[in-house]
Amino acid sequence: MNTPLSHANTRVKEARKLSRRSVRTERRLFLADGPKAVEGALTVPDCVVEVYATVKAADEYADLLADAPQVWLVEDRAMETLSDSVSPAGVVAVCRFLDVELADVLAGSPRLVSICADVRDPGNAGTVIRTSDAAGAAAVILAGNSVDPYNPKTVRATVGSLFHLPIVRVDDPAQAVAALQQAGLTVLAADGGGEDDLFTTDLEPATAWLFGNEAWGLPDELAAVADRRVSIPIHGRAESLNLATAAAVCLYASARAQR
Repeated sequence: MNTPLSHANTRVKEARKLSRRSVRTERRLFLADGPKAVEGALTVPDCVVEVYATVKAADEYADLLADAPQVWLVEDRAMETLSDSVSPAGVVAVCRFLDVELADVLAGSPRLVSICADVRDPGNAGTVIRTSDAAGAAAVILAGNSVDPYNPKTVRATVGSLFHLPIVRVDDPAQAVAALQQAGLTVLAADGGGEDDLFTTDLEPATAWLFGNEAWGLPDELAAVADRRVSIPIHGRAESLNLATAAAVCLYASARAQR
């Protein structure tokens, strides 16, 4: 181990720049904050470049850090500048981008996929990735103007799931829908005004769920290219479900039907 680096150290400063999307995009590197994220990153070959840890965390997570290619000890103040968390756990990894091409995902004949169209909130995107992982989805597609999956808040919200399944980024949601349909998947638009009821829809075939923006949902022109518009029944007085909750209900309904 090395002498702890201060917040003014050049290496720490360069790592801190990865909090900016422009720098992440240029370097194709991002920060994974916390032991769960670092643990997940270390399971992916050649993903982790280096890990920063406080003296206390290096001792607490010694077994985890033993697998890291390079560990730099940092002072507590330096960790505070690297971590996006209110209460940093003391370990942050610099990781290489993980996104893959849609064609590579389709080559594996996926049976369950999530598509996020213009999902802007980092917490929502991260939760959809985490839920997709839990439900056994083969990939998550972030389409259109969706949030950067490597945004620190998104990474943290995935609780390590970012490293468990492929993340695909595409510019045009409609093109992603068309590619999935051509590959034999039924694309279901999660739409509060949908004509089909989730609990009477056949969810056994290979399916891609299309989720829209948190505030305005799916544009009509995008929902129209899906095979069906499916709504979740609201039995109480709530106006609707939020994106993350709706995604969990839909994905687990598919997981149950497919298993």
